[in-house]
Amino acid sequence: MDSQFGYILNFLSYLVVTIPILAIGIFVFVLTTPYKEFELIKNGSQTDDPKKMAAAKAAAHDLGGKIIGLAIVLASAVYHSVSLWDLAIWGVVGMIFQVLVFYLFEWITPFKVVSEIPNGNVSVGIFASRLSIAAGLLMAALISY
Repeated sequence: MDSQFGYILNFLSYLVVTIPILAIGIFVFVLTTPYKEFELIKNGSQTDDPKKMAAAKAAAHDLGGKIIGLAIVLASAVYHSVSLWDLAIWGVVGMIFQVLVFYLFEWITPFKVVSEIPNGNVSVGIFASRLSIAAGLLMAALISY
């Protein structure tokens, strides 16, 4: 039973570091985009306006992909980290990487992502989501010792 208690404490220690990093990541993602994801999502659920509903879907895909991408990085960091500080460092690196990927996507596309998502271009939101997930997978694979 004592050995199980140690594992539970280890689990809780990593959980106490991981969940705040994920929450901070969501805050950073929302802060670094010029549109208000949660407002778009809320407005899309309380209307019959097709444009607002599409904007809500686009924003949900975009933000959801960033969250999944960061969660993948955090999962790999938990698995590979040698300490809680190591986990925190990789979590912050993953967060920064997700933001950079979004703005790289904005820069290389022939359209402006930051205007397409609030205008209800669901395809752009889905593509941005998948790009964030792919970036998370690549970043997760790069964490090794």
